[in-house]
Amino acid sequence: MSGWTVWVQFAACIALIGVAGVQLTRYGDAIADKTGIGGSWIGLVLIATVTSLPELASGISAVTLADLPDIAVGNVLGACVLNLSILALLDLLHRRESIYRGASRSHILAAGFGVVLLALSGFGLLTGDVASGWVLGHIAFYSPLLLLGYAVAIRAVYRYEATHVEEFTEAEPDQYPGITLRAALLRYFVAAMIVVGAALWLPFVGEGIARQMGWSQSFVGTLFIAFVTTVPELVVTLSALRIGAVDMAIGNLLGSNLFNLLVLAIDDVFYLPGSLLAAASPAHAVTAFAVLMMTGMVIAALFYRPRTRLFRTIGWPSIVLLGVAGLNGYIVFLHG
Repeated sequence: MSGWTVWVQFAACIALIGVAGVQLTRYGDAIADKTGIGGSWIGLVLIATVTSLPELASGISAVTLADLPDIAVGNVLGACVLNLSILALLDLLHRRESIYRGASRSHILAAGFGVVLLALSGFGLLTGDVASGWVLGHIAFYSPLLLLGYAVAIRAVYRYEATHVEEFTEAEPDQYPGITLRAALLRYFVAAMIVVGAALWLPFVGEGIARQMGWSQSFVGTLFIAFVTTVPELVVTLSALRIGAVDMAIGNLLGSNLFNLLVLAIDDVFYLPGSLLAAASPAHAVTAFAVLMMTGMVIAALFYRPRTRLFRTIGWPSIVLLGVAGLNGYIVFLHG
């Protein structure tokens, strides 16, 4: 890939994942509604899988077809940074009051589990060489722990959030009266194939961008690939905010971060040469700890519930989130 070709392909991936991601979310919600699982644990898993499907597909592609571990790790951790940055956008768009003031404190549970899984990921990145022998076959020690942590987290979050999800799904019981279950399943499958196809090609496009621009794969994965794969989360979150479901908007972002960290474990299983985090650049630890700081800021804001908004538009926690995200991108760029 040379010249403008790589950027055309990058734009095409954005368009395909953006358009198909919207349809994927819509028909996934329709399936949940028509099968009666919209307010259940299964519904939560379905939605989480839908919005994180690009991260999952591009990560597996990066470690198998393309052999680009830095793209895979950068994509996952970079998506976590972008998801938390979207909170600042929500705060800006939510004019009545700070989103942290009106949100349920139950989000602290999801954020707390996120802190644990992020710390484990950062530990794996920084001890990659030392702990290279702590493997079962080719699977590193942190992968089973990430899997177990995610399972415990999603069960605890669902039990705590079940009431909120029921209220949201029952608000519009006839949301898809013109679509049959069979049609919803077919359209869901077609949209999923489009998202998977674009996501599988993304690592190769990212490698082309890195080579052409002289940038590191860590930087390209953390910013560019992560941006594309976060498009479905952005669309779903803004849709939830549009109908006034602030808790659903925040919960979607924090829940997606939990699933993204599970993707690290899945990528490690598919990375046959050895431990994925040991093969990745230590620069990704900067992103992991940036997400830790941002998540800690969200927890503090949900506890403190700030009244003050700068220029009556955005709260100081959101300014901190954007500042940490910008600083992380700059440091990862310099490291490359």
